[in-house]
Amino acid sequence: MSLRALALSATVVLAACAAPPPAADAPAAHMPASACNADAAQSLVGQAATQDNFEAARKASGAATLRTLKPGQPMTMDFRGDRVNVLEDANGKIEKITCG
Repeated sequence: MSLRALALSATVVLAACAAPPPAADAPAAHMPASACNADAAQSLVGQAATQDNFEAARKASGAATLRTLKPGQPMTMDFRGDRVNVLEDANGKIEKITCG
């Protein structure tokens, strides 16, 4: 057997051992028990951006963790299904509540 044929055979065998790619319609990764529901905290939008209201948003959303952000403050783009994000506007009011 030639060297080229041997290399091709080895490549085919190794490719067969590779894990298949995930299916396009595969369900999303399991969400933790403390997954966030931002809809439950929307009543706080427009309220003062205080520690008490931030904690109320966390509790209402069911999130395990809280991230507060002021205008122009950088944030990481990592997604965490158990985190609620409370965005503050320039007037010190809660502007937006999201999960992630």
